Formats: sequence, C-alpha cells, structure tokens
Amino acid sequence: MRIFRKLLLALAGLATATVAAAGPARLVFGSDASFPPMEFLDSGKAVVGFDIDLIKAAAKAAGFEAVIKNTAWDGIFAGLGSGDYDAVLSAVTITEERRATMDFSVPYVNAGQVLMVNRNLRGLTTLAQFSGRKVGAQIGTTGAIELAKHRNLDMKSYDEAGLAVEDLAAGRIDAVVIDAPTAASYVLQNEKYKARLMIVGAPFTIEHYGIAVKKGNTRVLDLINKGLKVVLKDGTVDRLTAKWLK
Repeated sequence: MRIFRKLLLALAGLATATVAAAGPARLVFGSDASFPPMEFLDSGKAVVGFDIDLIKAAAKAAGFEAVIKNTAWDGIFAGLGSGDYDAVLSAVTITEERRATMDFSVPYVNAGQVLMVNRNLRGLTTLAQFSGRKVGAQIGTTGAIELAKHRNLDMKSYDEAGLAVEDLAAGRIDAVVIDAPTAASYVLQNEKYKARLMIVGAPFTIEHYGIAVKKGNTRVLDLINKGLKVVLKDGTVDRLTAKWLK
C-alpha cells in the first residue's frame, strides 16, 4: 500500500510539473532602445515605443510572455546568434543579406529611408544633390547601406541615430538618412528638434520591418507570427500607427 501511495504521489507531482511546463512561453527580445518612436527609454528608463506596444499585443494574442532586453545595435545580431535572446525586435529592416543569416517574421511596418535636414537649407531634396557634403546615418542600418552606395558623399557613421540628429541640429553635418517613422518622430513630436529640422523629398527606398530570429528557430518564429497575424488583422497596428507614427 505504501509503495502504491508513493507511486500516486509521484504521478501527481509529475502531472503538476507537466502543467507548469505547458504554461506560457517566455521569449526575450533584444532591442536597441535609442530609435524613437519604435523603441526608446521614457523618463523612468523603461523601454517604450511602437515595437514594444506591438509585441505586448502580439504576445497576448499568441499566449506568450515578452521580455525586452535593451541591447546596443552594433552587437545586436551577434547576440541573437549566440543565444543572448530569442529574437531581435528593433525596427529591423528585412533584407536579402540578412535573410541569409537569420529568419524573419511577417512584415509589420513599411518604412523607407528619408532625408532629414535643417530648416534653413533650401533646394536640396535628394541624396544625389548632397555631393561633397556631410551626411550621417546609424552604423549597420539600411540608411548607412544606402549612403555607402554614394561614394561622392562625405559619410559620417554613428552608434545611435540620436547622435546623428544632434550633429545635424548643431550644424556639424548637412543631412541624416534615417527610417521614415523615426524621422517623423524627431521632426513632428520632439520639442527639441521640430522647429529646427525637416524632412525633404519622399522616401527613396521601400523597406519593411520584421522581427528577426535565429536561423531555423521555427518554434519562436511560429509563436511570434501567430501573434503578429492577429494584431495585423484586428486593427491594433493601425491604432499604434496613429499613436506613434503620425
């Protein structure tokens, strides 16, 4: 009888452990919180922004817990490869080059590159017109990749987009190439810059943001896509666009 009772207790413990193991998945997302309005630090040093609201809604829809890990951009993809986090949620543009080394979720925002300049600049609205001038971009971004195609420019690289914008506002460079949503945040919402800076011309690239995961990690990718597909259809992304990007 005692042996049978011990067996029942063991089975009960196993059942409890199984239920716990079957609870909501916990996914950690690397995010460079220096790219408003997509991800940045608020006055209380919490990571906020479009991407953060998006993944919270997607996590709720798909039944997983999303944890944000603030991570410097210059090592963010290396951290993904070494397993420091499950995914990169950081206004990552989906490119064929990146697809070779990582997998991407379904796209959730279309964000092309634009030119940001000082309001006192006149007559320059395209990248080609900045020949010989100083133009900045955050290192490792598609803006920097686009700039590198124009060898006649004096390209300046920055660890953070905000540093490039600060140099632009101070007159140390002539323009910044940056994602349209982030440019709109600096120009339309930031009290420090909106009276001094402006966006010129139209977006000159077609790009889509996606969430990056380690190559072949279908478990994480499927969970993320499950949530994203819900919020893309139920109006959540439209509401976040109105809140953060307009």
